[in-house]
Amino acid sequence: MKFAAYILDVLTESIYPARITIEDGVFKSIDPIVVTEETKIDVDGLIVPGFIDAHIHIESSMITPQQFAKIAVRHGTTSAVCDPHEIANVGGIDGIEFMIEDASKVPFNFYFTAPSCVPATSFETSGAILDAEDIRYLLSKDEVVGLAEMMNFPGVIGGDPEVLKKLEIARQCGKPIDGHAPLVSGRDLDKYIAQHIVTDHECSNFAEAMEKKQKGMKIMVRDGSSAKNMEALFDFSEKLNHLKKQDGFSIIPTEIIERRLHSPIFDFIVSDDKHPNDIIDGHLDKSVKKAAKLGIDIIQAIEMVTINPANHFNLPGGAIVTGAKADFVIVDNLHDFNVLKTYIDGECVFDGEDVLFDVEEISFRNSINASKKSPEDFEVYFDGDECEVNVIKCFNGELLTEKTTAKLITKDGKVQPDIYQDVLKIAVVERYGGNKVSNAFIKGFNLKKGAIASSTAHDSHNIIVVGYSSEMMAEAVNRVIDNSGGLAVVSEDFEDSLALPIAGLMSNEDAYKVAEKLDVLHKMTAALGCTLDSPFMTMAFMALLVIPSIKISDKGLFDGDNFEFIGVVRN
Repeated sequence: MKFAAYILDVLTESIYPARITIEDGVFKSIDPIVVTEETKIDVDGLIVPGFIDAHIHIESSMITPQQFAKIAVRHGTTSAVCDPHEIANVGGIDGIEFMIEDASKVPFNFYFTAPSCVPATSFETSGAILDAEDIRYLLSKDEVVGLAEMMNFPGVIGGDPEVLKKLEIARQCGKPIDGHAPLVSGRDLDKYIAQHIVTDHECSNFAEAMEKKQKGMKIMVRDGSSAKNMEALFDFSEKLNHLKKQDGFSIIPTEIIERRLHSPIFDFIVSDDKHPNDIIDGHLDKSVKKAAKLGIDIIQAIEMVTINPANHFNLPGGAIVTGAKADFVIVDNLHDFNVLKTYIDGECVFDGEDVLFDVEEISFRNSINASKKSPEDFEVYFDGDECEVNVIKCFNGELLTEKTTAKLITKDGKVQPDIYQDVLKIAVVERYGGNKVSNAFIKGFNLKKGAIASSTAHDSHNIIVVGYSSEMMAEAVNRVIDNSGGLAVVSEDFEDSLALPIAGLMSNEDAYKVAEKLDVLHKMTAALGCTLDSPFMTMAFMALLVIPSIKISDKGLFDGDNFEFIGVVRN
């Protein structure tokens, strides 16, 4: 394959015309040319390296790796570094190998990291446990390029022997270690980084990211469905304030300050968790455009999804250079940045209209082992007329929560939610055979009636439900159980669901069909009064105990700041 085109060289941050030869899936030669009236440029548009998502949980897209690849290539993504943490918590090593096998069936570059925290904590019930020797086994696989995010930052800081053993094994294997350290700072951060944990994707403000960057970490800027941190981390006013605080600011020339302001000081743009309706609308291509609109130099934004992740994980792509893997994208220009075609191994996989490969239907064992629930399972009891309760306060577009309280009345000994205070019920139903149910209260969803439920509750993926009435909560949970996993919305007026029978996490349907159903569920949830942009994604993270400040597992209400359970009723 030979052709002449304008290419973006991410190594020199330049654009120039070249004659390109591709053989056996790699760039055999790239020869710069001088354009004259006789020169024929074969490609309309600009060739850029294929995009690499350096951190994503495919399961959160609710589609299989094959189906993910089919939608991702439409947006110029040619590689993804996947943390199969979700299915690992459900199905252990069998689940991870299932993902690797499925990923191998399509022309797309799937790389994996070994889940480091299965379960994420000891304060929840998961479907599997991965110990240090399991990590050693996974890191020996060619497809596994690193140790996945070390979410148990208290274990690292406190010197937990099993946690440290996993980190040591990754170092012995020469594999990079991804981090997960929300709001960790000062000496605790020093202890965390001392274990050679080199990335973090949990930064929610500029100061946090700068401390981690200055201490040597590589910062992944997250642009997911629920957690969107790009605006905060690319805030130029914050960056300028930070520069002004530095010694020597007064002697830095103005032009250097200006250049530094519009250069990203962080390293990657990643998805982490992204729903299918968002991926249909755009993947890393959309994130790059968003970064440019926020003032980042677009070529450097492209580097954050090409050469930077390739170098970090030692991947064979990431740049258009001789000897590199011939994964590339044709875009119309750097202003509009529309993907025209996508190539992997020198072969076209998206021609501008159609994806040029098919996918297979797959199956995985039913992992929902829970009995049907009754309204009584979702009651909080108190002997008195009124009580004060601890409340989870959630926020649109954030994984962080706040601890708050509310005074609620009781009726027949049952603590009542209060829609006027926006204090609803939340519960987690253990799905692995124990049938435990924990109950608490939450603020931020604004449901006025009905309930929503899901079997995708991070990270152990028990069934989580939010609602106004216990009756509706039971109906929503039972709908999920009947479907072998998935999402459900129920009310006195309507109900619907999205079945996710593959580990209770994924569907065999393509992204468009899953997204269409998800859109319906979002509209139904909004009709019930919910004001969140991505209510199911937000609800899923209410069970993620390693994100401060207060969450819930199947074992109870959890104080993420002090890493301990707390009571629901305060008095």
